[in-house]
Amino acid sequence: MSDSRQSTPPIPPRPRKIHSSVCTQCRRMKQKCDRQTPCSNCIRRQIPEHCHLPGGHRRATQRASAGASSSPALTATDNAEILSPRSRPSTYTVSNVGHLFRSRDASAFHGSSYFGHQAAASMMQVESPDLPIGVSGIHANSSSRRVFQRDDKRPYDHIWELVGYLPRRKAAVDHLVDEYFEQLAPLHDCVQQDTFRRQYDAFWNRKWGDDDVTVVDLRWLALLFIMLSFAELLTCPLDASPETQRDCEEKSVQFFWAARKAIVLAPTFSGESPDLVRSGILVSWYLTYFGRKTESWLTSSFAIRMAQAQGMHIDGKTWDLAPKMLETRRRLWVKLYCLDRSISLAVGRPYTINDKHCTKMDIRNIWLEDKTTQEAASALPLPMDEPTQNIYYMYQQSLSAILGDIHDECFGISSGPSTSYAAYDKVMRLDRILSDWADSLPAYFRLREADYSMDGSRPYLYWQRMYLHSAYHFARITLHRTYVLVESITDRFQYSREACISSACADLNLRLTFRYANMADRIKAGGAMHNLFNSALVLGIIAVKDPLSTKSAAIIDDLVAYCEKQRADTWVNEFALAEVKVIELCIANVRKARREAKEGTDQNTSLIEDSRYWSSAAADSTLNTDIAIMDEDQNWFDNWLGMARNFTEPMDFRFWESLVETFENGAQ
Repeated sequence: MSDSRQSTPPIPPRPRKIHSSVCTQCRRMKQKCDRQTPCSNCIRRQIPEHCHLPGGHRRATQRASAGASSSPALTATDNAEILSPRSRPSTYTVSNVGHLFRSRDASAFHGSSYFGHQAAASMMQVESPDLPIGVSGIHANSSSRRVFQRDDKRPYDHIWELVGYLPRRKAAVDHLVDEYFEQLAPLHDCVQQDTFRRQYDAFWNRKWGDDDVTVVDLRWLALLFIMLSFAELLTCPLDASPETQRDCEEKSVQFFWAARKAIVLAPTFSGESPDLVRSGILVSWYLTYFGRKTESWLTSSFAIRMAQAQGMHIDGKTWDLAPKMLETRRRLWVKLYCLDRSISLAVGRPYTINDKHCTKMDIRNIWLEDKTTQEAASALPLPMDEPTQNIYYMYQQSLSAILGDIHDECFGISSGPSTSYAAYDKVMRLDRILSDWADSLPAYFRLREADYSMDGSRPYLYWQRMYLHSAYHFARITLHRTYVLVESITDRFQYSREACISSACADLNLRLTFRYANMADRIKAGGAMHNLFNSALVLGIIAVKDPLSTKSAAIIDDLVAYCEKQRADTWVNEFALAEVKVIELCIANVRKARREAKEGTDQNTSLIEDSRYWSSAAADSTLNTDIAIMDEDQNWFDNWLGMARNFTEPMDFRFWESLVETFENGAQ
């Protein structure tokens, strides 16, 4: 046996496999790797956690501790800065799962999910360093699978496409950014200039030769784009030619759509951040300015989810956040809260924020944006007679809560609109709450005989007063709108009619007396003027129901002035014109009734024949449903109740024709 073994030729040793010492990132970027852990290239690109050898091999030196300590963005302090207290229990540990993008400021609220941002690694064609072999099923065949087969684009190609929307000359972008910060930022109060400027400089100063797409933060880029869309409008004078206006609006819309696209893509690559919340708020305001309230309802809901993911729905006082960050988070959440309640009630759709799932923000009369971190830590709130920009959010938050109660009590699915005593008692109870809110306003925000003495030194008070007054009138009109046409032997609904007429006239007077000095004033006023259709419509319907009264004659004069001013506005869009056509429909109906009464005739011609001009002009409007002409024996009040509950957009002109005609028949 031993002889046979000796006669067998020895098996030659297998050649030793040589493993590459170049990390996957340098190999992908075709760069020279210094073979350190992490290498200098990955440190410079701020992705040390991705620096590893292909095939899962490790270098002689361990990268776990070095990779974490080499990037300042991965420190526990920075990771907890946005959401968590400065001091944590010693037993607290942070799970790596779900935090692939911690270095990108993508914190999450209520824990980490494996199916969260970790899933983006497959799209990014980067092997996940945090998942062991056998668990990364989501990355299977990632190298061979083609993403976006339809247009043959890789995920990062969409980032470069977005960057391509920016003007090539940095000076052009600088001018637009300066315009926004100078004219709109103090009132919008969404963007922190110091933080934004640092990110802005880093974006333009990045190295182009061996650039890495991970240095482009889509969340911040979305914020930049929506700021540029507002700034483009600011650069156009009010008396510009139609061609100049059209060109300006086209450029603005291009930036707007770039912002929308960046907002959609950003969570896939980077997760949530305050910049996404700011972008969502500004996008919603942009849509509201152009009268697109239903779209604003969608975009504000997305921004709310981004804020909730970062814990903004919880007052950060209990988390021991830095005062400056605490006040910023409070203001952002109140902005979202107000958008959610007002837009949802205006379009007749459910709101997103449930008061049971969030806490009330402890707004103080203090302004910390112009203070250093040390100064902010020791700053104290000012008395109420020395208002800061922050005091406005206190009253805005409480009024938005009342809007939610109106939505629940008067337009909820379970209750529905009703003329019962119990239902009307709820209306009167909410009206008293609204009156108490109005009585609590300080002198500089008062509804009547307000104190304007501080407007010169604090120009933001003028606009904040306008927003609060407009929101109050919108709430009061919406609360009583159902009952303005209800007849009663005891006349118990007279209060609702008087309340609607009073608030609608005050709101309409605000629009008729306002004069735009520049585009900045026009954009600022747009934050309060989007509810004017509600006021004008209620006045028009009241006049249609009682066309021969002296009060109706005065109402028609104001409505005519309102329509003339809207049509004379060179910047008016199709949404505003659709509202004007509905109001003109009411005007035509009242004028016909008064003319017939004066002539002593008893004609009952159809309102549709009397308003052919508006019908033909609105023939190209998009109709949601084909509304049939209502039967003569149908109760006109049932139709009004349905409209009061599910407010129909003015673009559905045929519906408004039928509704106004029904009011005419019901009044006879």
